[in-house]
Amino acid sequence: MNRKMVIKTTGMLLTVEACLLLLPLAVALYYRERCFYAILITIGISALLGGGAMLWGRNASKTIYSREGFVITALSWFLLSAVGALPFRISGEIPSYVDAFFETVSGFTTTGASILNDVEAMSRGLLFWRSFTHWVGGMGVLVFLMAMTKNISDRSIHIMRAEMPGPIVDKITPRTRDTAKIFYAIYIALTFVEVALLLCGGMPLYEALVHAFGTAGTGGFGILRDSIASYSPYLQWVIGVFMLVFGVNFNLYYLILIKRFKSVLKSGELWTYLGFAAASTGLIAFNIRSFYPSVSEAIRTAFFQVSSIMTTTGYATADFDTWPTLSKTTLLLLMFIGACAGSTGGGIKVSRVMIYVKSIHRELRKLLRPRAVNVIRLEGKMVDENVVRGQNAYLAVYALSFCLFFFLLSFDRFDVETNLSAAAACFNNIGPGFAAVGPTHSYAGYSALSKLVLSAAMLMGRLEIFPILLMITPSTWRNRNR
Repeated sequence: MNRKMVIKTTGMLLTVEACLLLLPLAVALYYRERCFYAILITIGISALLGGGAMLWGRNASKTIYSREGFVITALSWFLLSAVGALPFRISGEIPSYVDAFFETVSGFTTTGASILNDVEAMSRGLLFWRSFTHWVGGMGVLVFLMAMTKNISDRSIHIMRAEMPGPIVDKITPRTRDTAKIFYAIYIALTFVEVALLLCGGMPLYEALVHAFGTAGTGGFGILRDSIASYSPYLQWVIGVFMLVFGVNFNLYYLILIKRFKSVLKSGELWTYLGFAAASTGLIAFNIRSFYPSVSEAIRTAFFQVSSIMTTTGYATADFDTWPTLSKTTLLLLMFIGACAGSTGGGIKVSRVMIYVKSIHRELRKLLRPRAVNVIRLEGKMVDENVVRGQNAYLAVYALSFCLFFFLLSFDRFDVETNLSAAAACFNNIGPGFAAVGPTHSYAGYSALSKLVLSAAMLMGRLEIFPILLMITPSTWRNRNR
């Protein structure tokens, strides 16, 4: 284990976080808010810790193997959240550090689960930081670090694979740094396009920025009690469409840039993703048609909730907890499916679902023709058997982890529906669930222990389990020959 490189990289990350906090600091100064001091103190703490770690690891080897990649990713996300929670606690706007940590983890993991009952009472500077954590965590701050620095070796593909969600993460250019730059350029460009469209709809700049941050990162922290419900139909359509846009594999946007349109149109994952969204929207719109005065309103409301839940964003324009059982069940299933691999969305991912379905079909064919050679293909390419085995192992660990989180929540006072949906919403990085954690409620009622459990669920869901498990495994830290 290259411990010095691990410490040095996490130090670089904390230094980056100190720089990122300058934006909410500027917002707090502009609105003359007292939270300015809390943000300034946090910048000092983050810079001091980061600088100390970088100084300690200054002579570290640049070599990064898979172990270092997983550990750096898991440790960095924990420290990022631990330090990022300080402005909420120091300012006193969230009195409990556990609550502040939960809120920050929810932000960076782009979950959107909140303990705030009166979000409109918070200062604009801290609301900006709260939403900005979505944008930072959406593409991944370590990917940003790779794009901006030359101090990490090109073996940092191990970090990218550990941080970016999906069964397969490959470089689209020979150098990992160039790949990271391209992804972030696309990410920033799409964010600015959404901000521009929101401004065209009459949304103020501050609100356009925080909602674009939440949409781009598929996070969903709102700044109003009713989330997006009070905004115009035009603004709801813009946010709804862009949630779907950010749930698409970013490799496809790169293919569009280099004019490989046929490859995009042949993407099975893309069409499956859009098919799930269209079918779910139609089913729910038909099921809730009596709840709304017009068919168009029912379609818009259904589409927004489907887009929000499937991309694991968590914005809402309606209290879907009051909808019929069929609609709620459809949304619950979408929580688990999630968005595309290589997007900012969470969940199991559409590509994994496709691999699982193809694996089942292959096993059925083997029963009929044991000697036949059956391979699994995805996006026109043969899926390696190691990848298939890895995805099957991931599903097993995913199921066991979900059951564990659900069991631990049962020690709290809430009913089964609340605990089940809370575990699903946090583990899949969605945010709102059903019953006591529905879109009109919060997670404030859970005990401190349950909030820590849910924080762990959010981190494991965002990093897809294995980086966290490897970080807490003692053998990972031992020095041994590779």
